[in-house]
Amino acid sequence: MTQARRLSPPLALGGAVAIGVMTAIQARINGVLGVEVGNGIVAGLISFSVGLAALAVVIVCIPSARRGVGRLLGGIRDRTIPFWMLLGGACGALTVSTQGITAGVLGVSLFTVGVVAGQTLHGLVLDRIGFGPAGVVAITPGRVLGGALALAAVGISLSGDVLATAPLWMLLLPFAAGVGIAWQAATNGRLSQRVRSPLAATFMSFIAGTIALLVAAGISIAVRGAPDAPPTEPWLYLGGFLGAAYILLGAFIVAQTGVLLMGLGSVLGQLATSVIIDLIWPAAAGPAPWQIIGMVVVAVASVAVALPRSRRN
Repeated sequence: MTQARRLSPPLALGGAVAIGVMTAIQARINGVLGVEVGNGIVAGLISFSVGLAALAVVIVCIPSARRGVGRLLGGIRDRTIPFWMLLGGACGALTVSTQGITAGVLGVSLFTVGVVAGQTLHGLVLDRIGFGPAGVVAITPGRVLGGALALAAVGISLSGDVLATAPLWMLLLPFAAGVGIAWQAATNGRLSQRVRSPLAATFMSFIAGTIALLVAAGISIAVRGAPDAPPTEPWLYLGGFLGAAYILLGAFIVAQTGVLLMGLGSVLGQLATSVIIDLIWPAAAGPAPWQIIGMVVVAVASVAVALPRSRRN
């Protein structure tokens, strides 16, 4: 079998940074959409549905992805794929719902740091128990220090008047979303190995997330009443397309460069873009500029101290 040509490190890192840029922009779009419709869960459902439709079109056009979906369906029918492998999208549903509920109020940078903290700490646990596709990964002092620095970034972001302007539950949701992202990445990685297609695994993730959001949105509407009318601005519906785009780009980057380079570049791109967005378009309860700069410096440091793990990729 001919090995696919690998990207050069600078080009691969640029693609990974682009993933983070799109993730940060998606967070602000879904946050504004949540404010506009008055229901963050409904906003998440809209975003996930658009992404699912876009991904379905792409899969139809790619023969290898169609074969992966066939293996996925065969595994579900024969019960050779465990049910839990199909549930990664439930955590994706939590992420987009959290974007819709909090990012429009807290700002993208505060949302991003909470996500990075949750993702870092839960990633340590999942790697240690061998849940991800890479198996058991030792907890090194550098990785522990990285997790501590990520928590320090959260502490910096919560200083000042942030706690006085936003409820505690809203500040904890991004952390929970980060925990879910780590589990989703590990689960989708295992499913991708099983069906030999990252796109098919991602498609299953979108299906599961859409179903979860349909149920959650139905409960939310029953309790809180109908959401406001959908906004007419077309740009507010681009979050789903961005989600599908960075998942496709991520599948390409991971296949050629490994998980670490994509994850590192994505975090850096997301943090940098979130700072720019919040400085030029501040949210109601967002942190002060000095807090944004401080927490991003600490969060980037947490990525840097975890860098020795690249030897495993």
